[in-house]
Amino acid sequence: MRRLAVVLLAVVAAGCGSRPPDLFVVERSGADRNANVRLLVSDGGSVKCNGHEHPLDADRLLTARQLLRDLEPQAELSIELPPGPGTQLSYRASMEGGTIAFSDRSERVPSTFQRLAAFTTDVTERVCGIER
Repeated sequence: MRRLAVVLLAVVAAGCGSRPPDLFVVERSGADRNANVRLLVSDGGSVKCNGHEHPLDADRLLTARQLLRDLEPQAELSIELPPGPGTQLSYRASMEGGTIAFSDRSERVPSTFQRLAAFTTDVTERVCGIER
């Protein structure tokens, strides 16, 4: 009986059955309907696109994890770049450490923000099937 209790305690401590944490949420907005998308990226290998869940392949999951690591310092500073003239797409990404915001026409967009925009386009079109 004692052995069973130890095994059960180990399973509970390991978090068996708990939901994997979310990495980040990206909200992209624009003038056309398909520009408006909300991605919720989970560390468990899935993404919800406007509420519909899809599996995320290993390469995209690794990319998402790296993006999180790279964006966290900027999110902790709550960097929000104003949109530039002729803006077509705006992005807001939220993660545990904070939030960033920018547009496709913001000035001096860091490469990490550009990588997030490219990741959003890739996942939206190739995983979720939402093409602009």
